[in-house]
Amino acid sequence: MRLLVTRPEADAERTAVALREHGHHVMIAPLLRIEGVAAELGAGPWDALVVTSANSVRAVAKHPRLAELVHRPMFTVGRQSADAARAAGFMNVATSDGDVEDLAQMLTEKFAARDRRLLYFAGEDRTADLAAGLAAHGIHVKTVIIYRALKVPEFPPLVRDAVAAGEIDGVLHFSRRTAESYLSTAVGAALLDRALMPFHYCLSAQVARPLMQAGATAVRVSPRPNETSLLELIGTAH
Repeated sequence: MRLLVTRPEADAERTAVALREHGHHVMIAPLLRIEGVAAELGAGPWDALVVTSANSVRAVAKHPRLAELVHRPMFTVGRQSADAARAAGFMNVATSDGDVEDLAQMLTEKFAARDRRLLYFAGEDRTADLAAGLAAHGIHVKTVIIYRALKVPEFPPLVRDAVAAGEIDGVLHFSRRTAESYLSTAVGAALLDRALMPFHYCLSAQVARPLMQAGATAVRVSPRPNETSLLELIGTAH
């Protein structure tokens, strides 16, 4: 299949490699640009650290207090985030192979009613309020914005031409924001009708929603919100 990956560049490159290994032709259009934020962490210490994306881990890896942080346990969403944490020097990493709700359940089971302090490294735009959910179980969470994701206003020229020519069979969407950016970029290029025509492979129902609202009909949702399940979906969708 001729596939388009829209996630930020570092993750898009890794996903493209996996897809090419399965014989797909892959183009990349990173429609979000990740920018680190100079975060003030406070005094500490913390009983554990929490991240919900590999983007957070990469931003934490550049923080001037990294040497202090790597000795704390880190809880992540997904294998990619966990791998990124270990690569950054974190030695005690636990992961929930699902979504933020799965991670919240893991943290609740481990820390509820134990008077623990967690430091949550988050993106500027979030679809779930992890801290509020955990507070209901007596878990204190300090949320620190460590990065922001900025929309990219245009498709790369080769991708724009491929969309216009109907040469994309499927588009992978890993977040609601990338799906929204895909749609707004297509509108800006006067290509919305063409952009809606391919199959759209989405990490979750929430990711799929703006595409369906825009009129996409060939939408496929991963049975589990992780990359492995999404890639398996592509192999079984036809």
